[in-house]
Amino acid sequence: MKQLILICAFIGMASTAQAECYADYKAKRDDPLQLQYGVARISDKACSKQGAARELAPRLKSAGWTLLTVVSTFGPEGLAQRKASAGPFYLRY
Repeated sequence: MKQLILICAFIGMASTAQAECYADYKAKRDDPLQLQYGVARISDKACSKQGAARELAPRLKSAGWTLLTVVSTFGPEGLAQRKASAGPFYLRY
């Protein structure tokens, strides 16, 4: 019984660890040209550069931005080091 509880606990921790995915990206707005660097939360199933781009592009477009590139995807351990650089675009979209 104890082994079953331990196994369930490890499975729960593994799925929680995978549940948080983030992407940092670059986007632009035209007329006048504006550039942004931001960080966004991405769903588990989109936790790759290509998946993040598919998920982020419509979010940004609805706010008048065009996604230029997804720089990287990462877990919660990478949030703190990117917060200052993203400024007002930290977890905004």
